[in-house]
Amino acid sequence: QVQVVESGGGVVQPGGSLRLSCAASGFTSSRYYISWYRQAPGNEREWVATITIPGGITNYAESVKGRFSISRDNTDNVVNLEMISLEPEDTAVYYCKAQPPFSSLTYWGQGTQVTVSS
Repeated sequence: QVQVVESGGGVVQPGGSLRLSCAASGFTSSRYYISWYRQAPGNEREWVATITIPGGITNYAESVKGRFSISRDNTDNVVNLEMISLEPEDTAVYYCKAQPPFSSLTYWGQGTQVTVSS
């Protein structure tokens, strides 16, 4: 059974930084994608970044390029999202999604709140 668990959210001042982590387990294949999404109150969920496992190829939404960095931990089943220069507009619940390649199956975590406020 695939499990996806996020951690690391919190409250930070504008210009600050946070690191979110996503632990995914239970895959039968060694290849999959890990993506971060976020959803602010009243908004639709939006894609933030994706990394391929084990290739490590990354892709980012324009709104976070240069400020967010997605990477694998030493263990392939942990993916981090490093966020710097945070802005109030980054306030949202951040979700991690795991997905096997060429599959419509998706596995979501429960989400972690990030609040950027002075």
